[in-house]
Parts: sequence; C-alpha cells; structure tokens
Amino acid sequence: MPDSTNPVPVLPRIASDASCLHQALRALPADRDASTLAARITDAQDLAGIALRLFLTRSRQTSRPSPTDLLLLHRVAQIAKAAQDAAAELTAALARAVENQRRQAAATSRRVVLIGPTPQQFIESAADLLDRISALCYAREWSESPCH
Repeated sequence: MPDSTNPVPVLPRIASDASCLHQALRALPADRDASTLAARITDAQDLAGIALRLFLTRSRQTSRPSPTDLLLLHRVAQIAKAAQDAAAELTAALARAVENQRRQAAATSRRVVLIGPTPQQFIESAADLLDRISALCYAREWSESPCH
C-alpha cells in the first residue's frame, strides 16, 4: 500500500483505480450479476476508504495548514464523497435489480411492472461519479500538482 502521508503516489492510484472501476462498470453484463455488482460496490467503498485515510493523515500533519494544504484537503474530501456516492448508486442498482427480479419471479402474468430508475441508470450515475474522481485527482488548481 502506498505511503498515505504523501499524496504523490496515492492520488494517481486513486485515479487509476477509479478508471479501472469505471471500465468494469461499462463491461457489466446486461443481466447485472448480483455478485459482480456487489464486488464493484466494495471497490468503490475501498476508493473512499483510501481517500479518507489520506485526508486524515494529511489533516493531522500540520497544525496550521497553508492555503495549498487546505486546497488539497478539499479535493481529497471531494474524492472521498464521489467514491461514497458511487458506492451508494451501485448499491441502489443492486437493490433495484434484485427487486425487479423478485417481481418478475412472482408475476402471475406476462406483464410485469418494474420499478425505475433502472439498475443501468444507477450504474451510469456511478460511472459519472468515477469520472469526477479522475478529474479531481488531476485538477490543475494546485500550485504544485501532487499528482505529477
């Protein structure tokens, strides 16, 4: 695991992991296998955990943070929130997929009313949030970019 006291190796790892998770979401099968979706939820939660550990470590390092330090902390907090929100969207997709499967299995006729938004819409929302993580990692607003 990278040294969480230095954002140089941590932020690119977060961006890379978010990109890999984004690709995995785009490759999810049409039937949205529940165990695969649950694994992607865990991946998103892991991203949030890494960002939160970085935040805690960086916030404890200085008693009087500089404007650059505060900007970094702000970005890391946004990354953690985006990862948590992505996990929540994926959890909603999982719950919706299972509910819709239950409705289909319990249907006595061919016409089944499924609940929306669809699991795919939740998955697409999570993918958008993961794109935001990469953008936050590579934001050019730092005077010295900790990602490069």
